[in-house]
Amino acid sequence: SRFFFEPPSDEEVEQETEIEGDRENEEDAEESDMKEEKTPNKSQSPWDFSSYSESVAVEHSKRSTTSVDHKIAKALEQRRIAIEADSGSDGDSDPEPHYQEDYQAEEDDDVPATSGNDAKSFFAPVEGVSFNANSFLDLHLSRPLLRACEALGYSKPTPIQAACIPLALTGRDICGSAITGSGKTAAFSLPTLERLLYKPKNRPAIRVLILTPTRELAVQIHSMIGKLSQFMADVRCCLVVGGLSTKVQEASLRSLPDIVVATPGRMIDHLRNSLSVHLDELAVLILDEADRLLELGFSAEIQELVKMCPKRRQTMLFSATMTEEINELIKLSLNKPLRLSADPSAKRPARLTEEVVRIRRTLEGNQEAVLLALCSKSFTSKVIIFSGTKKAAHRLKILFGLSGFKASELHGDLTQSQRLEALELFRKQEVDFLIATDVAARGLDIIGVQTVINFSCPRDLTSYVHRVGRTARAGREGYAVTFVTDNDRSLLKAILKRAGSRLKSRIVADQSISKWSEIIEQMEAQVSSILLEEREEMALRKAEMEAAKAENIIAHRNEIYSRPKRTWFVTEKEKRVVAKAAKEAVERGKVSGKEVVSVEEAEKLKMKEKRKKEREKNLPRKKRRKLEAAREMAEEETQDNGRKSVVEVAYRRAKVVKAANKAVKAGRVVKKKKPTRVNKPRSEEMQELFHDDMRQKKKKGIGKKKQPSSFKSKSRY
Repeated sequence: SRFFFEPPSDEEVEQETEIEGDRENEEDAEESDMKEEKTPNKSQSPWDFSSYSESVAVEHSKRSTTSVDHKIAKALEQRRIAIEADSGSDGDSDPEPHYQEDYQAEEDDDVPATSGNDAKSFFAPVEGVSFNANSFLDLHLSRPLLRACEALGYSKPTPIQAACIPLALTGRDICGSAITGSGKTAAFSLPTLERLLYKPKNRPAIRVLILTPTRELAVQIHSMIGKLSQFMADVRCCLVVGGLSTKVQEASLRSLPDIVVATPGRMIDHLRNSLSVHLDELAVLILDEADRLLELGFSAEIQELVKMCPKRRQTMLFSATMTEEINELIKLSLNKPLRLSADPSAKRPARLTEEVVRIRRTLEGNQEAVLLALCSKSFTSKVIIFSGTKKAAHRLKILFGLSGFKASELHGDLTQSQRLEALELFRKQEVDFLIATDVAARGLDIIGVQTVINFSCPRDLTSYVHRVGRTARAGREGYAVTFVTDNDRSLLKAILKRAGSRLKSRIVADQSISKWSEIIEQMEAQVSSILLEEREEMALRKAEMEAAKAENIIAHRNEIYSRPKRTWFVTEKEKRVVAKAAKEAVERGKVSGKEVVSVEEAEKLKMKEKRKKEREKNLPRKKRRKLEAAREMAEEETQDNGRKSVVEVAYRRAKVVKAANKAVKAGRVVKKKKPTRVNKPRSEEMQELFHDDMRQKKKKGIGKKKQPSSFKSKSRY
């Protein structure tokens, strides 16, 4: 009953030749029209972000809010004259604000290399695989795909495409890695579309599932597949991501498209809560940016999706940094996979110039001024600036707008329409700067990006590789500038080992930094007023949403409460248990931050702790106190790591003696008698404990109970 891609039978071939004979006349007639269209398409980007959501202006009109650019324009009306006076007074007389020099390496700039010898035995041997091909015609692709590649300007396959496409056509599981900008999206899209040409015509089903970590990357892949399948009339692709209409996505999934491009969370939501949505006929599962998908927060969802997929399927994993940490899921979901590495995992693009700006302790407060100094003279257009937090990215957007620079922002606090519009404005070069968080660090291919500036230092080398991979793509030239503070020396060593002698150091002139520091100080009042206005709009919008929600519940109460409740594969309680268990494991140092504790393991740990506490409750009080004292001592030892100072030990002993004396004086503790013999029978020990307990209860009861009446006391005698 399940569908597996198989070559067509003789009857199907005869039918297809008859159909192709009829189509050839139509294609010949269309070819003359297509020749005129091919030339402009070569210069166009395969990505189009504007058609996936409504206009941001319409969104603001619905919400009765104004955009950040509108607020900045209002502030500039009051501020423009002062800024021009400051910048024009000595702008022309300023020397070059920076200069470049070779970075001086230190003696201990070594990073331990990760070895994957243990994991290599799991992969099938790769012999006879060629990473070179003269044209896409050599890869045995069909005519519609060759026409699409020609229309997009793809002439020669990249190494990862030449190696991956023939193997993927045979149905093998693949774990592929190559440098950023090497065409990994086309490497898995072309063989998948080629195999879809042989699908059963009268049995629609979801046959291909592509999972990505970010919404923007999913939109980009969906757009790419649409361009590659533009000459294939019977292939349909569906986009399932958060931030867009759930009802529209549900209707598209019910129509059973051939390809689904999704983010993990929204796909699980539809599989559990939408009717007639399933993956029973799935034949190909593709994980793009696989290392990011398996990090903390995504791994549990990926494992849940893998369980919902048929076991007999083709699975492909792709990323620029295929780390050894994903081997557990590779062993779980792949069957005798082939590992294809077109380039080393940390290889740098050939025409990438890497630079470092050292931010010393004295300049940490003026980091924004250093950035504005660089963007005002050195890097003036087609620049992506990576910030560490959403608040910092939004503040930079306001500062750039008040300084007269055209910039857009991309982070998680924006709606999906605003995020896609920011990418579209930057792609069309209507703005010069894109200020983003790590949301834009994975997979986005925007043609013409000249510079990437890491305003906040990446957390590790993997994140750095993906950030700087937004420039110098497909053999183009690019610059990567990283701001490095004194706390980021470990990453600096890793970058130095990766770049080698080609790493440059950029020095920014103090005069330019001081000038921009004064301008930023003058703009602080405008920045705070814009942020205050945004907070007021947010509070007003939340109040309106609550009021509208209450009105809907009153007007449509029966309909709302009759809907089935949306479910998730873990409950809220299990989410908290998993988060707590993962946090404790990280603190103990048993696992790294990228490992995830499953729900079952977390529940087992919780039940184990519960049974342990119940056993301790049933113990005698003496043993229970001993266990508590031993646990406290163990905790103190772990906190101190065996390095207690003499003063601290003396202070703790004095504190314990003082507390004990205080308890004895208050009558809460009775001094213990010395035992007469070492080994007593169990019955005598229990009897002594009982007597001691009764004595303490009598002492505690003195002065608390009321004295018996004289009548009752006399009646005893």
